[in-house]
Amino acid sequence: MSFLIDSSIMITSQILFFGFGWLFFMRQLFKDYEVRQYVVQVIFSVTFAFSCTMFELIIFEILKVLNSSSRYFHWKMNLCVILLILVFMVPFYIGYFIVSNIRLLHKQRLLFSCLLWLTFMYFFWKLGDPFPILSPKHGILSIEQLISRVGVIGVTLMALLSGFGAVNCPYTYMSYFLRNVTDADILALERRLLQTMDMIISKKKRMAMTRRTMFQKGEVHNKPSGFWGMIKSVTTSIPGSENLTLIQQEVDALEELSRQLFLETADLYATKERIDYSKTFKGKYFNFLGYFFSIYCLWKIFMATINIVFDRVGKTDPVTRGIEITVNYLGIQFDFFYAISSSKSSNVIVLLLAQIMGMYFVSSVLLIRMSMPLEYRTIITEVLGELQFNFYHRWFDVIFLVSALSSILFLYLAHKQAPEKHMAP
Repeated sequence: MSFLIDSSIMITSQILFFGFGWLFFMRQLFKDYEVRQYVVQVIFSVTFAFSCTMFELIIFEILKVLNSSSRYFHWKMNLCVILLILVFMVPFYIGYFIVSNIRLLHKQRLLFSCLLWLTFMYFFWKLGDPFPILSPKHGILSIEQLISRVGVIGVTLMALLSGFGAVNCPYTYMSYFLRNVTDADILALERRLLQTMDMIISKKKRMAMTRRTMFQKGEVHNKPSGFWGMIKSVTTSIPGSENLTLIQQEVDALEELSRQLFLETADLYATKERIDYSKTFKGKYFNFLGYFFSIYCLWKIFMATINIVFDRVGKTDPVTRGIEITVNYLGIQFDFFYAISSSKSSNVIVLLLAQIMGMYFVSSVLLIRMSMPLEYRTIITEVLGELQFNFYHRWFDVIFLVSALSSILFLYLAHKQAPEKHMAP
């Protein structure tokens, strides 16, 4: 009887999580698209539901909610379903929608989708060869084989996000890193942009007048035909064509310059808005958070270095910052979704987000396990099997360190070159 009650609690929570994922999909991800694939919507919502259920089960482990046998059963079932989605279902449909967008392969899209999925499975399986992630006694079809490989990908993505976010957050929040942009700077750049546009219009008028003059003189229609005519047109030139070619090259260069000036103008406006925002109460609050995260970033880089050098496993939760970064960069706006998506690619992008989300949550369970007291991690360890848990923590530290140092170098170069770019005449 207790098992039925426990199962009803879990099923109810999963239905609620599924509903949240469905609403997020409808009102955020696909709100600007009329063409919707319900299979994509269902896969995303199911992945979201089972990913949230794993964290719910962690909370239940700590609070001792539900019977231990019920928790074990739902842990096992939840992991089996999420692995089935991440390894078999989502990769297949990603390949299916990619092939469907290629007109030449449309008739045989099912066959080519299977070939893409088999290619993914080959590289997915070979991924485990260079890493000491598994005990050799596990069979090829064991759940440990799948979790270990999903964990490598998920921990890598998590560490990359966490390393970049730990550096980018203080850089974004702190007013110390803001350039001093005035209204005069913006007006000067806008003046350059308008002058460039005027030059483009003037040169295009010259080209149009030249073509009109050539047309009136009959130099456009009286072109020689045939093979010898083609040879003659190559070896001789029409009067005025040299000027057209030269002017066209100048127009192309000016159009490229106008694009750069437009982007720089938009960047200056964004920086000016950040300066005004930093003077508000909320901006000062985030500026204070920037100093806090700067200290955190230095501490995390130092601890990651210590862990790598001395081959130790940190006892503090390494995913706390990763969760915050993922919520900030993936869970709220998904601005990049609209920047790179279209009616054809949006299904593939949503499935990729579902894949990343599912792998992230599975990897979080692997890393959170180390932070839990021994009495709370028993069932989790039994469900996950005999994995090399220490490896994932060391791997997280390595990727985090590389990501953080690379982000520091990149932001330093970008911050150093930005003033020089705007000061250029």
